[in-house]
Amino acid sequence: MANANGDGNLTVINETCEKTRAKKDGEIKLLDPAVENGGCDDQEEDEVAETATTETSTTTKKKKNRKKKAGGAANKVATRVQTVPPTIPIADLFPNGGPEGEILAYKLPADDSMAKDRYTSEEARSRERVHEDMYKEIRIAAEVHRQTRKYVRDHIIRPGVKLIDLCETLENTARKLIKENGLEAGLAFPTGVSLNHCAAHYTPNNGDDTVLSYDDVMKVDFGTHIRGRIVDCAFTVACNPKFDNLLKAVEAATNTGIRESGIDARLCDVGEAIQETMESYELELDGKVFPIKSIRNLNGHSVGIYRVHGGKTVPIVKGGETTRMEEGEFFAIETFGSTGRGVVHDDMETSHYMKNFDIGHVPIRMAKSKQLLGVIDRNFSTLAFCRRWLDRLDQSKYLMALKNLCDLGIVDPYPPLCDIKGCYTAQFEHTILLRPTCKEVISRGDDY
Repeated sequence: MANANGDGNLTVINETCEKTRAKKDGEIKLLDPAVENGGCDDQEEDEVAETATTETSTTTKKKKNRKKKAGGAANKVATRVQTVPPTIPIADLFPNGGPEGEILAYKLPADDSMAKDRYTSEEARSRERVHEDMYKEIRIAAEVHRQTRKYVRDHIIRPGVKLIDLCETLENTARKLIKENGLEAGLAFPTGVSLNHCAAHYTPNNGDDTVLSYDDVMKVDFGTHIRGRIVDCAFTVACNPKFDNLLKAVEAATNTGIRESGIDARLCDVGEAIQETMESYELELDGKVFPIKSIRNLNGHSVGIYRVHGGKTVPIVKGGETTRMEEGEFFAIETFGSTGRGVVHDDMETSHYMKNFDIGHVPIRMAKSKQLLGVIDRNFSTLAFCRRWLDRLDQSKYLMALKNLCDLGIVDPYPPLCDIKGCYTAQFEHTILLRPTCKEVISRGDDY
């Protein structure tokens, strides 16, 4: 890296030293001068001085090619390998920004009138360059999500694990990887681990000893953010393979939603395509066949800055708004399938809360409520939080104050959302960015 703009002789000396070191170690490896003490020792410089002099007499063309090659090597993914469990911050592994997500071309309509030649448009590419720093930041958040979920899927999610232990391990891992720093970087909302007929918004409060069993279907939904740019992504785990078709249906429906999304796409058309895919599947359990239904009162959504629900709704059934998606927007494309009625309602004890994004000044009489609101503003702002996170901040005896803030409309409660008992639900979700030239599935990984 240091030699990209440096003197020609120094460039060749440093590169030749790197080759010498690699040969001495008896293996081929990429050595970064910035990591390897910034250059060679005096003895090595003497050994390669003659080679350096010879190489600097080559043509200008060769010099330029060598510089390009060195720059490319310095910009490769990372000079360090992640530990197990993951502890190295992603920004340290990827100093030039996280890896790009899955790139998809926009779907061309039958009349070829929209999204034509976007990828090759110089004007569109110039608009992208304006936002390059923001792209790098949210890709870091996405890589945090990928590495965190890979670790918990490979090492933590097992029958018999306590859900509260699973959540704490996942959240602590993500905090390390994203270098949690107040409202600058951290978790975007609590980890959801909704089971079976419960589709969303369940995370255990302290004292909840619920354990994952072999026959449970668990939705794992968590988010990360940097400077309020949120990656909202979820997956479903079922240890028993008899639920495989339910998971396949919902994952396929989510991928259909991603495929149909794009600049100028109508939200209602996306929902119709999702429902068609979802309801083409069925699930056989214990000799009985269940149709898989889209949960019609759950949906995807646009994602704003420090606002997980940005204002636009992406339905997962036919109907809905004719509003169009627009360039530069982020969307969480999430689908829910159920073997029950396909409708959810509030149930069980509330754990998720979020400050009302549009609330103005509201007079508060209770001193404890004022104090609690200050804690919420400093630590979460308009991002979602849960009771465990208030406990982690050493808050105590806050339930009455929290209820008061909810009654005043300053904070909104988000209770668990459940279908009928005895049914099973599944969820898959990805965050996409509608770039000027293409559609990027930011949270896509090797797992789903």
